[in-house]
Amino acid sequence: MSNVISVSHLTLAYDKEKEIIKDVNFDIKKGEFVFITGPSGSGKSTLLKALYGQIKPKEGSLVVGGLDIATARDGKLQELRRHMGIIFQDYKLVNEWSVAKNVVLPLMIEGYSIDVQNTQSKRLLKHVKLSDHADKYPLELSGGEQQRVGVARALAKNPVVILADEPTGNLDDYSSNVIWDLMENACQQLETTVLVVTHKIPSVFSLPYRHFIIENKGVYEVH
Repeated sequence: MSNVISVSHLTLAYDKEKEIIKDVNFDIKKGEFVFITGPSGSGKSTLLKALYGQIKPKEGSLVVGGLDIATARDGKLQELRRHMGIIFQDYKLVNEWSVAKNVVLPLMIEGYSIDVQNTQSKRLLKHVKLSDHADKYPLELSGGEQQRVGVARALAKNPVVILADEPTGNLDDYSSNVIWDLMENACQQLETTVLVVTHKIPSVFSLPYRHFIIENKGVYEVH
């Protein structure tokens, strides 16, 4: 199985003085489910931002989907992000748009036809159990429902990688379980590589997974 993410002697920093992550090495293969945990402020979100190219490595190599993030130009980074689904803790939905329109935002950006958008929207909303909410607006939904819209949007283009930052941090148990089910399904059925930053690994989780912990600027795999 090929590596989707290869990290070699990677150091991340926001300025020259303050290194957040220092000299770490790991590889993640296609179709793996990975949890990243660690104390607040340890660098979990920083690592996630580096994986989609928002932060460039200070030192070392970070290769995602065959692209070296350290040397990649903006155009190449945009291309890489087209193959990623990103799920944020604060949903990042467009409140003035319907649920259906929010789901197909990645397809709109890419210029897919209205027919393709409508077909994908119906399929994905059914998948996240929100078919009867298609014409509603985000602020008419509960937090759990908004996050399910966020997951549907992340899946809109059958991504190679899903990056999720505390996707269930603010949700009740029912909504959290739905989110975990959806991400397990994506990993299992689509062979999507899934990386989740979280404070706590869910107790109800059926897939095999890998677990990395970030502490003292290092990234260590827990076996």
